Amino acid sequence: MKKIFYKLIIVFLVVQVGYFAYSFLFDRDNEIISSENEQVVEEIIIPEKTDRIESIEITEGSTYGSLMEEMDIGGSVYMSIYAAAEDVYDLVKIRLGRELTLVYDKDTDEFKELIYQIDTEEKIHVRNSKYFEKENEEIATSSEEVSNYWFAEIIEIPYEIKVTTKEGEVKTSMYVAALENDIDERAIIELANAFQWSIDFALDPRVGDTFKFVYEERYLDGEYVMPGRILAGRYINAGEENNLYYFEESEDNMGYFDSEGNSVQKMFLRAPVEFRYVSSGFTTGSRYVAAFNVSTGHRAIDYATPLGTPIRAVGDGTVIFAGWNSGGYGNLTKIRHNSTYQTNYAHQSRFAVSYGQKVKQGDIIGYVGSTGFSTGPHLHYEMVKNGVKVNPYNEILPPGEPIKEDNRARFEETLEEYNKMLE
Repeated sequence: MKKIFYKLIIVFLVVQVGYFAYSFLFDRDNEIISSENEQVVEEIIIPEKTDRIESIEITEGSTYGSLMEEMDIGGSVYMSIYAAAEDVYDLVKIRLGRELTLVYDKDTDEFKELIYQIDTEEKIHVRNSKYFEKENEEIATSSEEVSNYWFAEIIEIPYEIKVTTKEGEVKTSMYVAALENDIDERAIIELANAFQWSIDFALDPRVGDTFKFVYEERYLDGEYVMPGRILAGRYINAGEENNLYYFEESEDNMGYFDSEGNSVQKMFLRAPVEFRYVSSGFTTGSRYVAAFNVSTGHRAIDYATPLGTPIRAVGDGTVIFAGWNSGGYGNLTKIRHNSTYQTNYAHQSRFAVSYGQKVKQGDIIGYVGSTGFSTGPHLHYEMVKNGVKVNPYNEILPPGEPIKEDNRARFEETLEEYNKMLE
């Protein structure tokens, strides 16, 4: 009986040991398998597909058609794209140094979109309707009845805008002052353009002048791209304070106004060229020119600039002469602005207008040259008032149009905000 009892105990113990051993090994295998499975899952994760993007630079001599062929896009396709874009932008006008960007679908690798940056503000997107829905239904193509067609849209570049303030003191020139104060030179050019009706940055600046301005900086994908709009500016010239503020009175009237709420845009621009320096100022008597061994009256302003610099009409008017002048002016353009004022532009290399043509303030009318009685490339600029040549810098012109009284309170709020930033 005892032997049977001991045998039962031994059998029980063997079964228990076997069970625990099996359980231990089985669970461990499960852990190993589970761990292995987890590793396998991690290893087989496939990255999300993205569209394939290729870009080609527009080089000298290349055309829209040649570039598309270089990218292996068939003639029928790129002509359909051209036709779709034609109403909003002519792709023949693509510019040297920019890029055409082609987008291929992530699933089919089919070419589905062409992108071209028109300027600093906008891009044109020409898209295949198979992959995109047209947002602007007013944009039409000649193949809309077909289920697979191309359509074009102009899209504003989505810059991130940051407002910043910069200041400096003129020791030699505005340009040098910008460099000394780590200011983007493009921002200084925009500031000069904003003040172009009141300050000639070739003649007016004096050593010790100070400036401060508020402007937008544009960023794209976190990277600084360029300066944007000038929002407010202050330039103290020989002790005289000049201020301007950007204000949107209405959709049809937006621009720069002075502290009194008058538009800074006047009848005449302060200078007719983008200049580097002035070789000769206004004189009322005679001037000796060594190169020709003569003395000559010089009732004008000479702007010495590189050959080919564009010349701007200082105000609206009509071209009353554009041709050769044998009296020493060389290629000469005359513009009649009204019954009182006329301006003359001499020594041009070539013309951009003709007799009888209407021009607007800022229009390009010709290019700087050295024709006629001239010792080097420069613009000889004259202002004539009631038939008599006058110094344009001494002319007191009426202020620009004021803002409407209905908008005065809103303007004062804008003024207060910007003045705090200019202090």
